[in-house]
Amino acid sequence: MDMALFTSFEGRIPRSQFWLGVVILFVVEWILWLILASLFGMRMMSVDPQDPAATMRMMMEFRIPLLVIALVFLYPALAIYTKRWHDRGKSGWWSLILLIPLIGPIWFLVECGCLRGTEGPNEYGPDPLPA
Repeated sequence: MDMALFTSFEGRIPRSQFWLGVVILFVVEWILWLILASLFGMRMMSVDPQDPAATMRMMMEFRIPLLVIALVFLYPALAIYTKRWHDRGKSGWWSLILLIPLIGPIWFLVECGCLRGTEGPNEYGPDPLPA
């Protein structure tokens, strides 16, 4: 796998590379979250469902590391999303549809995760699938 999948906003990728990239990012992000949680002493088993205030305090203490991890993974995620939108013949700015509650993520999932890209070359490059 080419690292340009996570670093470049140019070109097109098929659904298979999109899903592979999303799964890799998800797994690596969760591993980092678990490492940071253990370093900061946060344990999921220590969450008391009877004391939501304590759970909220624990989450507030952990919010900065969570935010840093989320921001680090934003760039590679947007690179993957953009290349997938390009394969659909659309601008990477379509990723902003994710900001629309409920409808946006569903639209994104259908467009980028389920539908085939435009056949043949388009303005963003050649068809990534062999003919």
